Amino acid sequence: MRLGFPVTILGRGDLRSHDARRWQNHPHLSVSLAYLRDLFLYLRGQKIYMYRLSAEIAPYLTHPALPQFHHQIEECETQLVAIGETARKQGLRLSFHAGAHVLLNTPDPNHKLRSLTELEALTRILDAMNLDEEAVIVVHVGGHYQNARAAMEEFVKGFKALSANARRRVVLEHDDRRFDVVDCLWIHEQTGVRLIFDLLHHQLHNPHGLSPAQALAACLATWPPGQTPKIHVATPATEMVRDRRGRPHPPRLNRHSHYINPFPIIDFLRSLPPIRDFDIMLEAKARDLALLQFRQHLARYAPDLQKRYKMA
Repeated sequence: MRLGFPVTILGRGDLRSHDARRWQNHPHLSVSLAYLRDLFLYLRGQKIYMYRLSAEIAPYLTHPALPQFHHQIEECETQLVAIGETARKQGLRLSFHAGAHVLLNTPDPNHKLRSLTELEALTRILDAMNLDEEAVIVVHVGGHYQNARAAMEEFVKGFKALSANARRRVVLEHDDRRFDVVDCLWIHEQTGVRLIFDLLHHQLHNPHGLSPAQALAACLATWPPGQTPKIHVATPATEMVRDRRGRPHPPRLNRHSHYINPFPIIDFLRSLPPIRDFDIMLEAKARDLALLQFRQHLARYAPDLQKRYKMA
């Protein structure tokens, strides 16, 4: 079982995940890939074998008004092959999470076209790295648009409009207030899209009353034999927040904590029956620091889980 985290490195302030300069300064995928080479060295030193790439790794790649950025993948073909080879040698599993603006079920045809274009571009990056089908692109269903079933059917149409290569990369995650695991299972039946289980989302939005173990098993079963599914794990923030007037308020439970509270995750993993292997993306605001602390907590409080799941 690999443990991973998304995008930002906090353990080394000099490491960047991607070229974040504005278009006027001519950012480029080549710069992002140079950053990744250093970042991968850090991951290797920390024995971290799973990482979510920034979806902005190729800045302005699909921007319709900035055609000068549209050929970055071709311009970086050699570098992409090299960075993919580095990831494979390290045993490093890579993925993307598409931005919230990527919506396959939007009723706006122009917005849908932009979403399809962006998913195809992220696919081309992973393909150019020669990564296998465990290197995925996570998306959500999207909005209800006043009709949840019609919105799900529209997602099916959007998914089927993707190229075969993109359909092999795109995976679907249920969310915390609109579309639950059961909804996503229906979409899987129509499309074959693999599903990502998110523990916190399931705890927040579970109208069908599935246990976490049932929901997890159903999502894992959507992945073909020979592939290792991935899941998302987070714990909610509990700290008091203040509004603009300084008045105290409770936090929203869908906000991720900075560090992982290990005990509910330990209880969840211990509760599972014998089950197929899966990897865990830890979604915590402290990023790599949260992963390193969580690993220490497992060693102290749950060495049985480290042994059972062969965690790395």
